[in-house]
Amino acid sequence: MAVPNRVVTNDDLAKQMETSNEWIVERTGIEQRRWVEPGEGGAELAAKASKEAIERAGLQPKDIDLIIYATLSPDVNFPGTGVFVQRLLGLKEIPCLDIRQQCTGFIYGMSIADAYIRTGSFKNVLVIGSEVHSTGLDISTAGRDVTVLFGDGAGAVVVGRATDDRHMVLSTHIHADGSEAEILWTEYPASRHHPRISAEAMAERKHYPAMKGKNVFKHAVTRMPQAIMEGMQANGIKSILEIDMLIPHQANLRINQMVAQMIGMPPEKTHNNIQKYGNTTAASIPICMHEAIELGKIKPGDLVCLVAFGAGLTWGSVFLRY
Repeated sequence: MAVPNRVVTNDDLAKQMETSNEWIVERTGIEQRRWVEPGEGGAELAAKASKEAIERAGLQPKDIDLIIYATLSPDVNFPGTGVFVQRLLGLKEIPCLDIRQQCTGFIYGMSIADAYIRTGSFKNVLVIGSEVHSTGLDISTAGRDVTVLFGDGAGAVVVGRATDDRHMVLSTHIHADGSEAEILWTEYPASRHHPRISAEAMAERKHYPAMKGKNVFKHAVTRMPQAIMEGMQANGIKSILEIDMLIPHQANLRINQMVAQMIGMPPEKTHNNIQKYGNTTAASIPICMHEAIELGKIKPGDLVCLVAFGAGLTWGSVFLRY
């Protein structure tokens, strides 16, 4: 994982908008987040996390066959940020796949990597989730409900071929439903509009993220348990207690606490770190999993469930033996 050095606390935000540490913690569980300094982008964070992941896998950058880069905040409109990470890693010619499933991006990336490896197309796939939200947030009272949620950061994993059934991806499950896509989106700039952004749209603050929070909360606490149960059924897991560790996407601590309560998952069998990093969308699961491994909460051979819900609307899960 890699996060910027700059720590932004709730009290820091309270100096720029009408809010308070108590208000933010009560509604989200977030106490602080990391925001980039000028000149620091998603590619740099991703490359740093990737180098660590490759080293921990006992590999060299040249061993990577494919890069999958998940983000909702690309460094530039085009090309995709994956090629910039490729360049920073000193690689050439290997394919780079940029995907846009927002908070579910890492789950989708894992699913794609798993499928490619199972077909024998690639041997070592680098899956990255990287986000820079802070440069696109409305840092005012008008944007408070969304702005307090988001942080910057990157997480990366190397997915390779399993040598036995004690350490492997067991199954992946991905879904989407666009019928309410507008309850969490950024409307401008957009190629469907001419011009792509106007002074009027900016005056209406339509170039900032917009969210109908209650609707998102309702969908999240419905879809995340469904994705967990789908994976349990696929793998013949009869009790939630057979799962050693649940790593949920870090969107809102209240969502994760409710999901855990709904499925009967004990607090010691789930890990959350949104308190320190905020919502880093596609990066949140690998950042959270990295920390759980470092804390000894995830050990080799453990049954781990990764689960996410995000804009689109998208949701899914990954079941694996670490």
